[in-house]
Amino acid sequence: MNADQIRFLEMAVNLAAENLQEHQGRPFGAVLVKDGEVIATGVNDILATFDPTAHAELSAMRSASQVLRSPRLDGCVIYASGQPCPMCLSAMHMTGIKEVYFVLSNADGEPYGLSTAKIYEEMQKPLGLQSINIQQHSLTGALDRLYGGWNRLTKKT
Repeated sequence: MNADQIRFLEMAVNLAAENLQEHQGRPFGAVLVKDGEVIATGVNDILATFDPTAHAELSAMRSASQVLRSPRLDGCVIYASGQPCPMCLSAMHMTGIKEVYFVLSNADGEPYGLSTAKIYEEMQKPLGLQSINIQQHSLTGALDRLYGGWNRLTKKT
């Protein structure tokens, strides 16, 4: 780990500590970096916004997407105070982030009720065995209207 990486991790921890003290939010912070430059930061705002998706990493990713004017975050790195949850990690995969560094693990957070390890376990199960009732139902024409429509709209001629 180099000095810049340590500095970015310390920034994430400082954001989390400030969020805890100033806003009484959950103790999570994230810093999104591209080419060694901080593009965006985020804190966990779930309690303030009543938005269950207002995680630090997602907030930083939303801001960075606006700054970069792209839904793709290829070449970006996330530094987080805590281990990313499955939702945040999925978003990182979907946007092209290839590196993530974090300070506190799920094991560290478990005694404080701040672990997402059980969600990771749940999501590893086949859909039919998860605690959420997840069902697929076919609708005539939906494939062509939606995915075929997307293909026609984005097809390069």
